[in-house]
Amino acid sequence: MGAVRVPHKPLLLLWLFGRLATTGSSIASYAAAEEPVNGLINQFGPPVRRATTRQRAAMPFVHLERELWDLRDAAGDPLGHEVPERRRFLLDLGATGRLHEDVERLLADPATFAAATRLLLARHFTSALAPIICDTVGLDVATSVEDSRLAVVSRRRRSAAFTERVLRVYAYSCAACGFDGRVGPVPVGVEAAHVRWHSQHGPDDVANGLALCSLHHTLLDLGVLGLTPDRRLKVSELYIAQAPAGRAIYDLAGRPLALPRPGEPSVDVEHITWHDRQVFRSYAA
Repeated sequence: MGAVRVPHKPLLLLWLFGRLATTGSSIASYAAAEEPVNGLINQFGPPVRRATTRQRAAMPFVHLERELWDLRDAAGDPLGHEVPERRRFLLDLGATGRLHEDVERLLADPATFAAATRLLLARHFTSALAPIICDTVGLDVATSVEDSRLAVVSRRRRSAAFTERVLRVYAYSCAACGFDGRVGPVPVGVEAAHVRWHSQHGPDDVANGLALCSLHHTLLDLGVLGLTPDRRLKVSELYIAQAPAGRAIYDLAGRPLALPRPGEPSVDVEHITWHDRQVFRSYAA
């Protein structure tokens, strides 16, 4: 199913970008970074056992590429890669990092800043998660230039036909709940979702696609919703809701996905297994 996703460094960078946008400087002690970066990794990274969630920010803080990152102790002495990935050690050292001044100068250009942000999001996450991550770290790149050259470096080109074919195969309705809203003849709020993320080498074909309403697309990408090998929905044990609208998600557990039109493939079990191991939220290792 491929290596486990490790978006720790991109998430630290996005958090630093938010800090840079807010304060004008990316400087951050490990003590200040630990809680928010752990939160980002726990929310948007691969599932992990509860016992290890407090340690996750230490890895990118120590191992972010030194061409970008200047890491020092409380006395101002440089720290090498041999520093252990242990939170207590970093806290006791007073470890503090900052993007190099030349990197900060490059990011001072709004188009470059937005392009770098979009590149990190496109290479490691999904389009449904991008605005949520930006909101979490305090970034707004909605007004940036779409055709910036930096924005498309190393980005796999999506198939223009994927969205239309997946929606057509599922009759322009959500495979999870059946939502099929339209404005006149135009479907609204139904999207083509990759089960194995496009950014993680998921193919643009129907066997890796589902038509989902925007809510259930986002919940699939967040790992709140998952799929069983027999193509039934499951709901993460970490999901909590009190209001009736939120609790309606619980009712999806065990519900079979809608079938594609005859002659078209259902979601491939290989992609379901990838999502289960890399995205679905569970306490299991």
